[in-house]
Amino acid sequence: MGRQPEVLWAQRSDKVYLTVSLPDARDVSVESEPQGAFRFSAVGAQGEHFDFSLELYDSIVPEASKTNIGMRNIICSIKKEKKGWWKRLQKSEEKPAPYIKVDWNKWCDEDDEESDIADSLASDDENNEINGMNDESSDDDGLLYLPDLEKARRN
Repeated sequence: MGRQPEVLWAQRSDKVYLTVSLPDARDVSVESEPQGAFRFSAVGAQGEHFDFSLELYDSIVPEASKTNIGMRNIICSIKKEKKGWWKRLQKSEEKPAPYIKVDWNKWCDEDDEESDIADSLASDDENNEINGMNDESSDDDGLLYLPDLEKARRN
């Protein structure tokens, strides 16, 4: 049994993202099974072994899941079998291990995801209309106009 790397997690209605913080990892192995078993192992930069396994909250689709190995971390995008929001990452209701943390940079609430979808469905005509409203050139080189500061600058 090796050490556990830091694991950050986030979800969308159709995916779970696991980001394993392990710079310069070698011999990366990621295995998953439809019922939610997930296993990770790798060798760190100094030759130390890292591994962990999780029993995910619900079923997944291993063949539709992807792993991206970067210089600083390994990102696993795990496809959920059923679209929906999980209450937690793991089946167990116990407090997660200390090396598992929420990835607030990737986190998305159910409400946020719905508004992102609505925004992406806006037609091109609407976008052009919004962008075309402010075609006048400005001497401020894109600076935000703040009236109180303008008065102070003149005095």
